[in-house]
Amino acid sequence: MTRRGRRLSRMGTACLLAATLAFAVGGCTRGSTSKRPPIHPNPNMDDQPKIEPFDASPWFPDGSAMRPPVPGTVARGELFADPVLHTGAAADGTWAAVIPIAVDDAVMARGEERFGIYCQPCHGAKGNGKGPSAVRGGIPAANLVGDPRLLALEPGQIYHAMDAGIGLMPAFARIPTEDRWAIVAYVEELQGR
Repeated sequence: MTRRGRRLSRMGTACLLAATLAFAVGGCTRGSTSKRPPIHPNPNMDDQPKIEPFDASPWFPDGSAMRPPVPGTVARGELFADPVLHTGAAADGTWAAVIPIAVDDAVMARGEERFGIYCQPCHGAKGNGKGPSAVRGGIPAANLVGDPRLLALEPGQIYHAMDAGIGLMPAFARIPTEDRWAIVAYVEELQGR
């Protein structure tokens, strides 16, 4: 290699070391605090003017950004034309005295299966309130087959207890309507009705 080539090689190596040193020193500042905002090369609609649901809004007379639903509207899949089927009570507030779905062997089998999933952990397999959670030190559940007060309940009241919850029992509204009625049918069978 000629003298000039060696000099260029040394200069290139020195430039490379200087650039590496500058990058290393500049890279150490990452994560440190700064009063300047970070560089955001592609904002991509990250920062756009918007109003969050519970924010105040000067645009509406009530000052709320979240708008109430239009009166009389019904969400898709939420039309409950038969109040007895979906609440356990008639429009006049009386509890359903009969189960509003046809009860056959398939419904009873479904009710037994759903009872085993949702109710048995607290109420027990026989509905006597001695489920695994109560036996292992949990709060005892109601005795569905021995308590005279519960034996006198109408099917609509049992359905409502599952739908809205009662006492320490949580609401089981996530169970489909027909499955809840199937559970009511199975509970009535356990009670000997």
